[in-house]
Amino acid sequence: MTIGGIFTAIIFGAIIGALGRLIVPGKQNMPIWLTIVIGIVAAFAGTGVAHLFNLKTSGWNFWETIFQVAFAVVGVYLVTAFWPKKSGGY
Repeated sequence: MTIGGIFTAIIFGAIIGALGRLIVPGKQNMPIWLTIVIGIVAAFAGTGVAHLFNLKTSGWNFWETIFQVAFAVVGVYLVTAFWPKKSGGY
């Protein structure tokens, strides 16, 4: 993987992770780096599912994006459920 590929994965991971956070209701108490990691993992998982259904994965594909965002939503939901909450230190 090239430097450009890594940079692209981080950018798309941030976008997909942010979409996942927008869809999950309520406040998510997790850092931005974790959002990006969830987005990157969701992007790979969504592309894998698209391959399983023999969908075109070169370029932009509607269903591949839906799968990626769905995985991001599940990831954000799970991390929100198990990530430690901030204490209300005043």
